[in-house]
Amino acid sequence: MGATKEVNKKVEEDDYDPHEHRVVKIPTTNTETFIHFLKASVGTGVLAMPSAFSNAGYVNGLILTTVIGSIALYCLHLVINSMYELCKRKRIPYLTYPEAMTVAFEEGPPCLRFFAKIATPFVDGFLAFYHFGICCVYVVFIAESIKQIVDEYLIVLDIRIHMCFVLVPLFLIFSIRQLKHLVPFSSFANVLMFIGFGVVLYYIFSNLPPISERVAFEEISKLPLFFGTVLFSLEAVGVVIAIEQNMKTPKAYTGKFGIMNRGMFIVLALYMGLGFFGYWQYGNDSKGSVTLNIPQDEILAQVVKIFFAVTTLISYALQGYVTADIIWNHYLIKKTSEKSNLVLYELLVRACIVILTFLCAVAIPDLSLFLSLVGAFCLSILGLIFPALLELCCRYSTTYGKWKFHLVKDLLIVCFGIIGGIIGTYVSISEIVEAYK
Repeated sequence: MGATKEVNKKVEEDDYDPHEHRVVKIPTTNTETFIHFLKASVGTGVLAMPSAFSNAGYVNGLILTTVIGSIALYCLHLVINSMYELCKRKRIPYLTYPEAMTVAFEEGPPCLRFFAKIATPFVDGFLAFYHFGICCVYVVFIAESIKQIVDEYLIVLDIRIHMCFVLVPLFLIFSIRQLKHLVPFSSFANVLMFIGFGVVLYYIFSNLPPISERVAFEEISKLPLFFGTVLFSLEAVGVVIAIEQNMKTPKAYTGKFGIMNRGMFIVLALYMGLGFFGYWQYGNDSKGSVTLNIPQDEILAQVVKIFFAVTTLISYALQGYVTADIIWNHYLIKKTSEKSNLVLYELLVRACIVILTFLCAVAIPDLSLFLSLVGAFCLSILGLIFPALLELCCRYSTTYGKWKFHLVKDLLIVCFGIIGGIIGTYVSISEIVEAYK
């Protein structure tokens, strides 16, 4: 009798599909999700790829970008699949990334269960800080693009002055609170972005020097900066999860030919192509954004800079969505007693986030160093270490497979994330200190 109940319980658990019980107020279609994925994954980071390749060499750059991109994509699959499995066990429609980490630590190896108490605020903190860091980088990029145009045609001003000019547009775009309502802006941004890439490639392919003038393999001491920049560029774990959460048909996201795989294939092709050919053209003169390398005095080049400034402005709202969602929906809304002015309070929180990103951008206006620091510090944890630990704990009560394959693989990813994160963060901070002595 008891065995029958166990079997029935097991069948009942297997029959439960979290996706079918998920309720989303304003869901996005597959096409809208694909548009958001591209916009989230292809930001200012792609324009930093020639600079990243200058720290690796063109052969090293191609190999390592493929490796890091593949690992990053695999870890995104680990997160979403593990979250789905935990939801199925708990018979609930959805778990956030922090909640999933908490549940996983509770069910994982005894030596890790202590972390269950701090997992939610810890993951929330890193997610919020990472996407906050991206927004800081975006403020720098937009201001730098505007500065080049204004310097050429009007008056030379400090970049920090231009950061002040973008505050109002940032307030306006960041006041859009639903991902669904950002879709038209993301679609427009994607069109401008691909036109911009076409023009940038036109300049890159003009009078390419002999490839022999470039280095195939750079010295190892430069690789940490490459690691941080590429990881920053390729990973958008918080937005990727938020996009899946808001889908009408989430099953279409993670399949073999799902939205995430198709999107990442396009993203990797763009990153490798722009990195390789951008480095071939500009070599060690490659700047934090390749748009800063193209001619200052040509109208077409200036138009492209405007295009990328606009797409980055829209990306700011998409990336900042995660920070705002965590701060407001996970914490502050619970402490707000006056429910009639919730929208106003949320807009005030978003305004504070904009001001803080502005202040941080003013403090460190060096785009390439900021990119590397944020990527190495945050994404080694969020995009590599946590996903591996999530699967490791999730599989603890079932199986790690033949020869404990999944356990060994997850531990290797954790080690890769720890080593890369520590070295990348140390080198980035050292470079920042050296630059601002």
